[in-house]
Amino acid sequence: MEKIEHRTVTTNGINMHVTSIGSGPVILFLHGFPELWYTWRHQLISLSSLGYRCVAPDLRGFGDTDAPTSAASYTVFHIVGDLVGLLDAFGVDRVFLVGHDWGAMIAWSFCQFRPDRVKALVNLSVTFRPWNPKVKPVEGLRTLFGYDYYICRFQEPGEIEDDFAQMDTRKLIKIFLTSRNPKPPHIPKETGYSGLPDPKPLPSWLSEEDVDYVASKFDQKGFIGGLNYYRAMNLNWELTAPWARLEIKVPVKFIVGDLDITYHVPGVKEYIHNGGFNKDVPFLQELVVMEGVAHFLNQEKPEEISMHIYDFIKKF
Repeated sequence: MEKIEHRTVTTNGINMHVTSIGSGPVILFLHGFPELWYTWRHQLISLSSLGYRCVAPDLRGFGDTDAPTSAASYTVFHIVGDLVGLLDAFGVDRVFLVGHDWGAMIAWSFCQFRPDRVKALVNLSVTFRPWNPKVKPVEGLRTLFGYDYYICRFQEPGEIEDDFAQMDTRKLIKIFLTSRNPKPPHIPKETGYSGLPDPKPLPSWLSEEDVDYVASKFDQKGFIGGLNYYRAMNLNWELTAPWARLEIKVPVKFIVGDLDITYHVPGVKEYIHNGGFNKDVPFLQELVVMEGVAHFLNQEKPEEISMHIYDFIKKF
């Protein structure tokens, strides 16, 4: 870990904290919520030892990267723009892209907007989601899961922040990272996150030191940046209409755990296994469903994920 380099890059009007290690072809890692560059710590070490330069930023709104307050500053265009500027600052033309959670969603958009900058993509947890002309995403989720669904609860500025502020951030991070319930997360207003029971003892793959580091960064930065990704979902829907029905035209490997909440969203399994995914992502070359693995699979199964990435990208 001490060999990982930290630097600040000015890109797209913000200062972005970026970590990197190794030399060779570049792999760009994109984290999700509530995470940081740190979620990729195992992959940075492992894949850099196999001859790659591994780069993992704190995305806009997270960790030591700037966090604009307006949700309108968190569209996929802003985030992809940040990353293109990052690549330019590093003097890198094309990369292998690896995403998880929100990082996976950003990676899909990156491949739509700038496929010329991507050699191949390995995405974890979140499938490609084709643009739906009939319903905005938040309204669709509200119809499907109700007002207590966590993404719907994240929409009102200040409300969930106040809930989070009543909690020890370490407890909150543990609740997020250690959940193994694949059912849709519902957080009633009456109880909130602060009313949830204490999490179970940490699994072997997550240490108190890991939790301390992540929690310390959210204590410093707050959660508004990460929450703004969810609050920009409907705006993304409006702005990305010109890219409707545009296929992903880069080589892709997709990995998901069978206990991941994303895998149990109604219709997702059918989309993945019955041809819809292949239609929208015609260069999907490998699909992996990991048994007994939950959402934060790159941390839960670090060696396996590193090898899945390596075995795919070494082809190119």
